[in-house]
Amino acid sequence: MASRDPIVDVGSAVEAVSADDDAVPLHQIESLCMRCGENGTTRLLLTRIPYFREIVLMAFECPHCGERNNEVQFAGELQPRGCLYRLEVPSGDQKMLNRQVIKSDSATIKIPELDFEIPPEAQRGKLSTIEGILLRAVDELQALQEERKKVVPETAEALDHFLMKLKSCAAGDGPFTFILDDPAGNSFIENPCAPSSDPSLTIKFYERTREQQEALGFLVDSSQSGEHETRSAVEALTEGRRSYSDESKGEPHGSIGAVAGHRAIAQGNSEEVAAALFRYSAPEEVMTFPSTCGVCGVRSETRMYVTKIPYFQEVIVMASSCDSCGYRNSELKPGGPIPEKGKKITVRVQSIEDLSRDVIKSDTASVKIPEIDLELVSGTLGGVVTTIEGLITKISESLERVHGFTFGDSLDDQRKSKWLDFGVRLTKLLSLEEQWTLILDDALANSFVSPITDALEDDHQLTFEEYVRSWEQNEELGLNDMDTSSADVDNSMAN
Repeated sequence: MASRDPIVDVGSAVEAVSADDDAVPLHQIESLCMRCGENGTTRLLLTRIPYFREIVLMAFECPHCGERNNEVQFAGELQPRGCLYRLEVPSGDQKMLNRQVIKSDSATIKIPELDFEIPPEAQRGKLSTIEGILLRAVDELQALQEERKKVVPETAEALDHFLMKLKSCAAGDGPFTFILDDPAGNSFIENPCAPSSDPSLTIKFYERTREQQEALGFLVDSSQSGEHETRSAVEALTEGRRSYSDESKGEPHGSIGAVAGHRAIAQGNSEEVAAALFRYSAPEEVMTFPSTCGVCGVRSETRMYVTKIPYFQEVIVMASSCDSCGYRNSELKPGGPIPEKGKKITVRVQSIEDLSRDVIKSDTASVKIPEIDLELVSGTLGGVVTTIEGLITKISESLERVHGFTFGDSLDDQRKSKWLDFGVRLTKLLSLEEQWTLILDDALANSFVSPITDALEDDHQLTFEEYVRSWEQNEELGLNDMDTSSADVDNSMAN
């Protein structure tokens, strides 16, 4: 008789999953079945999702009563920002319904056409497809229909009518919109067109509100507001004040000057980023104000200063560091008013000197390289300060981190060959075997590529093109609903 797979204890399995090993085995844990009370088996596997991150897959099965379920948990940290996926599902497209979906414990699923919402507590973390999630919702709503018909027949009849619509969406009989909103940033919808953008899929990243921070278990001081602190700090910098809070007022002379600012930013960022920022001008003053770590929730510090970049504009540099968990983050935010037009930057890369050009990519900028059919939508990689070579390296490293199912058994030969060919073509960009083009398209004109000549007009490989934003772009940026009439009245009265 064949021997059964060994069953290990929970501690050993967790240690094995936590280990930094490329060949992580499948572990089995003996666990209690909540339906019959007998012992079943939970299988545990650490893997990586392409264009996503590390997750732990858990599948439970009870041989006594046949109970089966699966769950997904995230092996890494919470992301600095939340994410919102919006997928337009056309009628009769079965491939669209078969897209893989990662839903974390904190994610909400919505279908606006049905006025339907699956709150975070209704379905736990799950690895499934769009069809699978909808069918599970149908099964859960049908579970108590017989009891409803006896107690509240009107409600049961309305629910039956709604379930017919939901089943129709799951079968692909009609078009609908599938929205996945996760404040933790740990949810995901598969993009079969990757690394190119998917015209049916829209991805947005956003800052969490105080309520969302509290729901995720972060430490939030009720007496303070992060938005108020940031706004006050920006005002303090603009007006030239030397202190943001009472804590900074007691700092000795010289602790917030250019030298101390250089040291503070260097502590919160890599040497490469700090060197790139200070290449233009040293800040006259660096502000330090309290904040909350976006990973562990412990109180930390954020340093901020304003500087002017030649041929560009005034920018606000923010750097955060946490002494508790070691998390570091840097952001580059635009200063001054919102530009009336967007900007498209095109660079023809021909030599090693071009690879050393400084690049400021804002979080609203998209990246395109036509020669290899690469397109990164706005929000991908966030806002970075680097070089052209560094930008390509970051893209390559981001792709390498997501090799989980990429070369698994489920990948067909055609897609595997496509991925291998794309990796080779991406690597060749830095060897400059052929000339190639880098395009940064920023609707808010907050991105920048430095010239290699003293005068911007003498650099014929670099072009800046301004364009009028479309209504859809303004709507996505929230500009259509922006009302500045009160501020205009105040300014006119002050003048």
